Amino acid sequence: MKAAFFRGLADSFSIAVGYIPVAISFGLAAIYAGMPPFMAVLTSLLVYAGASQFILVSLIAGGTSAAGVVGIVLLMNLRHLFYGPALLAKLEGARRRLPAIALAAGLTDEVFAASVSKLGRQPADQREPWYAGLQLGAYLSWVGGTALGAYFGHDWIQDAPVVSQTLGFVLPALFFALLLEIRKLVRKRVLAAAAIAALLALTALPAYAAIVLGMLAGAFVAWRV
Repeated sequence: MKAAFFRGLADSFSIAVGYIPVAISFGLAAIYAGMPPFMAVLTSLLVYAGASQFILVSLIAGGTSAAGVVGIVLLMNLRHLFYGPALLAKLEGARRRLPAIALAAGLTDEVFAASVSKLGRQPADQREPWYAGLQLGAYLSWVGGTALGAYFGHDWIQDAPVVSQTLGFVLPALFFALLLEIRKLVRKRVLAAAAIAALLALTALPAYAAIVLGMLAGAFVAWRV
């Protein structure tokens, strides 16, 4: 079991490469919004929601009510309702030691994409520890990147302005690479439906709503066709 855990931890390296620069950006954004460094790190420790954390910081800085902040962040993360059942299906037959809440706590877009691609290749009795290692590696990289950005990022940006221009590109590039890796596991018409619906929605809706609509469109096509 330990070997499977450390194998998952090693497989999280590709996710960490994308997470750390974006987490550094979040740490910087939190500081510029007036948040103390320890609070920025605490946000990543407790919320761990990627893009939602940027929205969270901007909403707090703009004086949005607590109810409004919670509602918007929950809406942005509705897609996780689809992720959980899909992953649980791949854990069927595995010996479960961890509670479902522990398996869900580290579930992000990139962890989901990597798991869909690689979880089925693991022996059934090793899937849970492998997934736990993957989650932990991704989580630590996000929290560690936030700490770097919050405590040291401002000095780095001043010394090398080009860094600020490249930080935001890394995570989309990583997610696109993960999408290419799992494309053979999903029918092309499903991917096409999800992509078209998301792109059309982007013309009138914020990104998080477009993602949800794209997922619904892909699920509908997978169900009906």
